[in-house]
Amino acid sequence: MEDILSVYQREFEDDEVLVCMDETTKQQTRETRIPVGMGPGREAIYDYEYERNGVSNLFMLSAPIEGWRHVEVTERRTKEDWAEVIRDLVDVHYPGKRVVLVMDNLNTHSPASFYKAFSPEEARRIIERLEIHYTPKHGSWLNMAEIEIGVLRRQCLGRRIADRETLRQEVGAWQKRRNENGNTVDWRFTTDDARIRLKSLYPTVQN
Repeated sequence: MEDILSVYQREFEDDEVLVCMDETTKQQTRETRIPVGMGPGREAIYDYEYERNGVSNLFMLSAPIEGWRHVEVTERRTKEDWAEVIRDLVDVHYPGKRVVLVMDNLNTHSPASFYKAFSPEEARRIIERLEIHYTPKHGSWLNMAEIEIGVLRRQCLGRRIADRETLRQEVGAWQKRRNENGNTVDWRFTTDDARIRLKSLYPTVQN
C-alpha cells in the first residue's frame, strides 16, 4: 500500500507518465420487443425481458494526472490481449515516455505475458519502457483506474447495449468526451494518512 501511495506522491519527470490500469466486463443484451420511445412527460419504455448476447472485456487505461483515459473493448482477457493493450500504451499513446504502471496482480498482468505474445526481443523492449507497481491483495481501491471505471459504469454502461460493436461506439464517445474535458483525479490519501487511519492494519512492534 505504501509503495502505491508513494508513487502517487511523486513528482514525475517530463519523460515519465503515471498510468493506472484495471479491467471490467459488460454483459451485452438485445431487446426482445421494440422499446417505446420517449414522449412528452414520458421516459422511454423497455420490456423487462431481454436476450443475452455475450460478454465483453474492457481494459481501462487511465492517466489521472494528465486527464487522459483509453478503454479497449475485447472479446477475451487473455495474457495476449493484455500484452497487446500495454504495447499500444507505450508505442501509440505515450511513445518516448517511461510508463509508471499501477495495476492489480492478476496472473495475466505479468511481464511473462509479453514473452507469450511477442518475440523475446520485442517483449524485452516493452518491459524496459515500464515501471510496474502492483496494488496489494484486497487493495484494489488504491488503483485510480477503479475511479474511472466507476464513472464509466454510471455514465455509459448502466443500460442495455446490444452487441460488442455498439459497445465500442458508446464507450468511444464517452472516452472522447472525458478526454476533451480533461477530467483528472484529485488523490489526497497519503502515506501519513494511512499510518493514522489504518493503524490497526500495521504490525505491532514489540521491544
